[in-house]
Amino acid sequence: MKPMKTISENKILPRRRAFTLVELLVVISIIGVLAAFTLVGLKSVKRTQKISSAKVEIREIELAIENYKAKYSAYPPGNNFGNPLLSQLYYELSGTTITAIGGVNYYVTLDGSSQIKVTDVPVAYKVDGFLNCTKGGGEDAASAKNFLPGLKPNRINIQVPNNGVTTTMLVTTVGGPDDNYQPLNATALNPFRYVNPGTNNPDSYDLWVQLVINKQTNLVCNWSKTVLRNSPMP
Repeated sequence: MKPMKTISENKILPRRRAFTLVELLVVISIIGVLAAFTLVGLKSVKRTQKISSAKVEIREIELAIENYKAKYSAYPPGNNFGNPLLSQLYYELSGTTITAIGGVNYYVTLDGSSQIKVTDVPVAYKVDGFLNCTKGGGEDAASAKNFLPGLKPNRINIQVPNNGVTTTMLVTTVGGPDDNYQPLNATALNPFRYVNPGTNNPDSYDLWVQLVINKQTNLVCNWSKTVLRNSPMP
């Protein structure tokens, strides 16, 4: 009597077929396309995040400017040299006192983060002084006010050269963001630009910052609710 065959002996396993070169190329192509879509998506997300950050920062400055106007019945003055890149907006919105240091009078911001010689203000901005400054004493004292309380250190830059004077500027935290976009010839230093009266807002002021993301310009400003792409600056 012949022995019975086991199930494993009766079963013939199918022969495994290897991928052909064409199939491998197709798979690699699909992976490449998916990776490209993912990369584009990530760039879009990063662009949106950076623009959103700049929008939040510009709204905070706008609120400070409106509060300034409520106190002084006028918007902060602009740079009388006509340079919107180098405005005195930080000093006006932060408020200052005149303090003697080593026998020299300085404007010192109320938050204590910056100071500038009184005699350097006309050199840097072509104005006689800062309006939002504590003046006088006793009952006649006029107290300055900080309209930007809680401003984080990364929102300002205290080493900006301006007509030979070291000044402090309000800057965006997102930088250029492209490294090669350097409006003040320094990496990641991208200031908010301010003009009073404005070109686009002749009855008030223009406030804006230009971001360059993936070589595309993005203008975040107070005269348009939408970001202006590849638009010339005022």
